[in-house]
Amino acid sequence: MGTLPALVAHADWGSSAQRRRLALALRCPDGGYVAQAPGPAGDVATLPARLRALAPAGAILFGVDFPLGLPQDYAALAGVTDFAAMLPRFGTGQWAHFYDVAATPQEISLFRPFYPLRPGGARQAHLVRALGATTIDNLRRGCDRATPWRRAAAPLFWTLGAQQVGKAAIIGWRDMLGAARQRLPADHPAFPCLWPFEGRLRTLLAARRLVVAEVYPGECYHHLGVTLTGSKRLQATRAAAGPALLRWARVVGVMPDPDLRAAITGGFGPLSGGEDDFDAVVGLFGALNIVMGRRDPGEPGNEPARRVEGWILGQQTPDARTSSGRDG
Repeated sequence: MGTLPALVAHADWGSSAQRRRLALALRCPDGGYVAQAPGPAGDVATLPARLRALAPAGAILFGVDFPLGLPQDYAALAGVTDFAAMLPRFGTGQWAHFYDVAATPQEISLFRPFYPLRPGGARQAHLVRALGATTIDNLRRGCDRATPWRRAAAPLFWTLGAQQVGKAAIIGWRDMLGAARQRLPADHPAFPCLWPFEGRLRTLLAARRLVVAEVYPGECYHHLGVTLTGSKRLQATRAAAGPALLRWARVVGVMPDPDLRAAITGGFGPLSGGEDDFDAVVGLFGALNIVMGRRDPGEPGNEPARRVEGWILGQQTPDARTSSGRDG
């Protein structure tokens, strides 16, 4: 890639603060990167500004592990034609209840699509009926559908169960990206530009912008030559993936700092949070894999993906893909 970012970051993004972990890599004068061990992402409202403070002048690529974009069928009914332009408007005006998760099927609407607030009789069929869909697949984006690598994602607006992504999207959109795009002028150094909605990755990085892209660790495993031999919740599984991660870093020219090297070798420790640190680093390496020219960004070629649905960085493009999704 022509313009190497001064900073590459990836946040493994949970709905609770302790599950949000941030991994960073800073560019060296020789063009390589030093990658750091993950730490807490901290206050999401200040995260874009804190990333910009680490790289005041250069481009930043910030990968986030939550959806960016809306299902095309839903967007058409709701009258949304530009996700990036619409994002700061969610939660205001006729969209005032957009982020208020519906407690009952009767509360679901095009302007209040997230459901359910709590378990107990909730069904995805309630979303299908209330949002004018035919099947639950109509509430998935193109990049959410099943691939040979993984099963289909939970639909964006579903907020129940281990595989749901709706709660993480609410926090990422409302508290971080939407808030920053409301508060800051578009030419501000910490203004989060959204890929692919606002341009090609190379163009945005060349303009030294803070570029936010959806990065899914489950998509990155095979990009990096990582094969999981069991559940990533187990330290032994994460440790078994360590040699492949270190081999990739050596070949590409990414230098893990001593703490990160120890974490990778040790499977990110025995505690439950090791899974989040593991995925934070996998997502970081996946973004660096693209920055260093090892994989194409996967610029989407169709209008719905570019303007409304978005795309997962590094995934096959819409013109040559079986759509993919996230499996948690």
